[in-house]
Amino acid sequence: MGKEFSIVPRDVARVETKYRRIATPLPHPDSLPTLEKLRQYEPISMRGQPPLVWEKAEDIFVHDKYGNRWIDWSSGVLVTNAGHGAPEVRRAIIDQVNSGLLHSYVFPNEERAMLVERLAGVAPEGLKKVFLLTTGSEATECAIKLSRAHGLKVGGKKKIGIVGWERGFHGRTLGAQQAGGMAGQKSWIVNEDPAIVTAPFPDGYWQTDTSFEAFLAALQARGMSPENVAGVIMETYQGVGHDFAPVEFVRKLAAWCREHQIVLTFDEVQAGFGRTGKFWAFEHYGVTPDLICCGKGISSSLPLSAVIGRASIMDQFAPGSMTSTHTGNPVCCAAALASVDKIIREKLADNAARLEPLLLGGLKRIQARHPSVIGHVTARGLVGGMQTVKAGRKEPDHDLAHSIIERCFHKGLLLFAPVGAWGQTVKISPPLTIPEEALRESIEVLATATDEAVAAL
Repeated sequence: MGKEFSIVPRDVARVETKYRRIATPLPHPDSLPTLEKLRQYEPISMRGQPPLVWEKAEDIFVHDKYGNRWIDWSSGVLVTNAGHGAPEVRRAIIDQVNSGLLHSYVFPNEERAMLVERLAGVAPEGLKKVFLLTTGSEATECAIKLSRAHGLKVGGKKKIGIVGWERGFHGRTLGAQQAGGMAGQKSWIVNEDPAIVTAPFPDGYWQTDTSFEAFLAALQARGMSPENVAGVIMETYQGVGHDFAPVEFVRKLAAWCREHQIVLTFDEVQAGFGRTGKFWAFEHYGVTPDLICCGKGISSSLPLSAVIGRASIMDQFAPGSMTSTHTGNPVCCAAALASVDKIIREKLADNAARLEPLLLGGLKRIQARHPSVIGHVTARGLVGGMQTVKAGRKEPDHDLAHSIIERCFHKGLLLFAPVGAWGQTVKISPPLTIPEEALRESIEVLATATDEAVAAL
């Protein structure tokens, strides 16, 4: 899984529409020194994205310095929910920088106080404690730690198990990687923790048995009983697809966790802040977790994440024993306050919900044209996925997904590299500010690129 996009400049068809402009070879020859410098000094793992050297990004657009403009279907990996460089967010950042306070460690600052109050206000009843961090990985690591501490308290030393899900992703730090069950991920992990296990994720495509009984059987096969489980952590939708679990499955899971004093965490790092047509994606299930991990779209810009949860779980550690060097950085907090306020004020979650039928319908039409190689399509709000397979086989096809994304890049539609357990998914996640006209145009670009990629097989 994973390969580089070519950085050899290629002549591509000129594009000039209201939303897209491609007027030069791609990548532009003058951008090669930057691309080559990055390849010289960064690890190979950083080479996975289409070779576009960003100059600026505004609202739904990404520009290079050579006059080309793309509709962005990446949101900088689901960060810019309120749009790239939203004026309100930029103004908040600038005002905070000009205030003279750029950092205060965990010494109090007003911006942090306002943000935790704001996040508690948009969280469900009962989840009113907020711990700010920097990255999504940190948030999920914190949730694992809190879950285990709670398990030790209520069940003793045997209650330390953490249950994640096959094909899951919670970040690239050690505990987060182990709680995720990405195929091939074992090669990333050292010092495996035998008390962290994964169960089949009931997506209905790769895992066809979506019953709760199948989950219980999988736990038993892995030597886990409820008495051993401290926490269950689940992406609210599994980002590699994107796929939601069945509502009834999740409701049974929540009840099972309550019955056995197991901490239930929803990882909303890429799912929250309006992305799925609701402010929190778990609202689709009609349940409330014990902990929420969030990040990415929280600020639409600067690095910030949070764990939001019940006081009985969040307040387990003494003063000074659960902090972070950059927790609640005042500049990041100012950005987040502005971003959250914009998402709510402009009803961007509602815009995502309104455009969902258009996105899903477009993906289904593409699938209908190529049913032998487009195996599975999904969309909820303004996040979607198109999973590619070998012709006539339920076998992931990374090369086809890669080709579709490269062809979109050449046509002025920007997506990030294929995702998924096997790199089989073309992931769609435009800013929530995208207008209907631009989304329609984008879907047509994706359809044409897919036609061309399939014809080239």
